[in-house]
Amino acid sequence: MKILMCSSFYYLRGGLEKYMFELIELLERHGHEVIPFCMDHAENFPTPYSEYFVSHIDYPAILRKPKLGLMLKAVERLFFSSEARRKIKQIIEDTKPDIVHVHGIGHEISPFVLKVVKSFNIPVVQTLHDYGLLCPNTSFVSHGEVCERCKGGRYYNVVLRRCKRDSLPASLLACASQYAYMITNIYKQNVDVYISPSSFLKRKLLEHGIKKRIVEVPNFINLDSCQPGVENTGYCIYAGRLLSIKGIRTLMDAAKLVRHIKILVAGDGELADEIRAIIAEEKLDNVKLLGYVASDELMRLMSSSNFMTFPSVWYENYPMSIIESFACGKPVIASNIGALPELVINGQNGLLFEPGHPEQLAARMQELFDHPEKAVEMGKRGRETVVINNDPESHYRQIMKVYQDLLGVSATINQHSGVTT
Repeated sequence: MKILMCSSFYYLRGGLEKYMFELIELLERHGHEVIPFCMDHAENFPTPYSEYFVSHIDYPAILRKPKLGLMLKAVERLFFSSEARRKIKQIIEDTKPDIVHVHGIGHEISPFVLKVVKSFNIPVVQTLHDYGLLCPNTSFVSHGEVCERCKGGRYYNVVLRRCKRDSLPASLLACASQYAYMITNIYKQNVDVYISPSSFLKRKLLEHGIKKRIVEVPNFINLDSCQPGVENTGYCIYAGRLLSIKGIRTLMDAAKLVRHIKILVAGDGELADEIRAIIAEEKLDNVKLLGYVASDELMRLMSSSNFMTFPSVWYENYPMSIIESFACGKPVIASNIGALPELVINGQNGLLFEPGHPEQLAARMQELFDHPEKAVEMGKRGRETVVINNDPESHYRQIMKVYQDLLGVSATINQHSGVTT
């Protein structure tokens, strides 16, 4: 089978891209041909299909220093995307894919390319990695707080509150593009099936009126890369971006209450300087900032930890760092929000606390610190859960069922229209 894999970025920018590359590897291992269609970027991995990639556009840079020419290019990409439509037409004609699998094409490529795909009668699958179909800010977050004011098509709230990067131009573009997608029904008319990693995201899609078929397929992990640690070294770990929505401030407030518990913070982000300042001012000698940590080293740190903390304050979808912690045989203390309680079952493979409550987080940390045998037992259950729910071969079978079901439907449609596949 030939699969055209569409996403904005073709390098390891974040969790979305990591999943996409691992899915590509999984599909190729089973003998399928995967053809990428992405945006050109200096950090892209090499591919013989790069000539088809859409020219690079840097929205954050354009919005920081708006210039007429660049703003016009940004608007054209959002609402017309003539280059992207021309190039996806060319790659389809040259490679003749059986199915198109979309990830995050958002602003950098534009969903209007989907009309071109459907003109070839090719089925379209979209894996959802955030809430971009429902929220102009993609996250249900406004100024660090959970927000669903845009529900029911009230996207003007993103402008009133300047949710997008606290910027009026960015919020205007986000608002306008969301209305354009709604008015043109670009997703409704051109995506056949949505894949949701979590039940929570699926419920939100239904709540907000999405009527397309939604298939729940949890993310997968290569268990060989995450071996359970045999010896705890007396610390807990936070692994994630240093962002407000990730609850890093909650963790710092909790750290003040458990100064005897060593906390390793693996990750970087816009709050890095603020967190360093808090550590210095509060003399938090128990907190160590590691900055960005490569995957192999992160797995080693997780395997040697007592437990992981995940203090997020937004609707997390399906965070891989929790699955990685379980795969390493370590329990997770997580906020009771979004899809997190689907993964962390309180008292079984970890503990839950109310988001934004550092005293509760500190109490949970103290509980596992005082009872390491409990942490070990919870970690074992976490590993067992991942073996059952996040196995690559199981994921492959579920993805292939989505593909095969669509191709059967597509073949029937094409047969009736006089087109053969």
